[in-house]
Amino acid sequence: MAEHIDGVRFARDGGVARIRLHRPQARNAVNLPMIMAIRRALEEWRDEPLRVITVESAVDGVFCAGGDIRRVRQNSLEGDPRASDEFFATEYRVNEMLASYPIPVVALIDGVCMGGGLGLSVHGPFRVVTERAVLAMPETAIGFFPDVGASYFLSRLPGGLGLYLGLTGARLSPADALDVGLATHYVKAADLHAVRQALAEEAGPVDAILRRHVSRPEPSGLARHRDTIDAVFGDVTDLDEVFRRLRHDGSAWARRTLATLEAMSPQSLALTFDLLLWGRQRSLRECLDAERAAARRVVTSPDFLEGVRAVLVDKDRSPRWAASEYLGTGRDGVVRWVVDRS
Repeated sequence: MAEHIDGVRFARDGGVARIRLHRPQARNAVNLPMIMAIRRALEEWRDEPLRVITVESAVDGVFCAGGDIRRVRQNSLEGDPRASDEFFATEYRVNEMLASYPIPVVALIDGVCMGGGLGLSVHGPFRVVTERAVLAMPETAIGFFPDVGASYFLSRLPGGLGLYLGLTGARLSPADALDVGLATHYVKAADLHAVRQALAEEAGPVDAILRRHVSRPEPSGLARHRDTIDAVFGDVTDLDEVFRRLRHDGSAWARRTLATLEAMSPQSLALTFDLLLWGRQRSLRECLDAERAAARRVVTSPDFLEGVRAVLVDKDRSPRWAASEYLGTGRDGVVRWVVDRS
């Protein structure tokens, strides 16, 4: 049994069901029809006698470049933000389903995996990366914020890693992803076919099957800066303190990181900082609810419209950020802005 619906291919092979993203013209960026189809499949398969479900790509060299943010911007320009809210509500519901799904979910990340791509992978128990994998949450560069549950999963990374990745949008190599815990196994791209075959044919724990195919990636580049990342982004309660620590450090890495942050939307940085601190003591459901409320506000803001224009529409990469509409930093600020909606 196999079918192709709205940019997603679904197939059953014995005890394995496959979700294969296939929207090559947009690097598998997920839109509402795609995410609705994935939700329907997960609902239908929940009680099926399956051993495993894979989430993968039918497009060479890319897993998922994120959500269809250009469409979200267009919705705002057309005065239809409710269409975007429907997209986020459905996407976040799928993220939550993957986190608690009764059948083991294996994400096979062979290429670019950003934003919504992490939402389709990181919530499941098994995240396999190849040498072509690149992971990132780059939303602050487009006037948005790391969503799809990032306020939950980034906030639980050790030390200052979560804030660093969420604020800067830094890209992770396969070894980096393993080092921080966003990936669980490394397999060479040439061995993925054998992994798929083994999952379909072999009995036993999924982890044991995957481990029979793992390789050793190139060393993690992020590991060289872990002490500095923790010193700058760890144990901090004020966004301005991050900037002060970077200026005080003065190293080449600190100067590059400072320049990166200074190029981001100030509104996005403030909101991201507060959501990540707030999310540390919240459930995934609470984090997703807060992110949805934040998205309602952000998608009509000048910074989002300008950021998406500069990066994804005109591609001049020269956004002109507006004055922040966010009410200020600190945990009380994020609660007032996105959680307390009465």
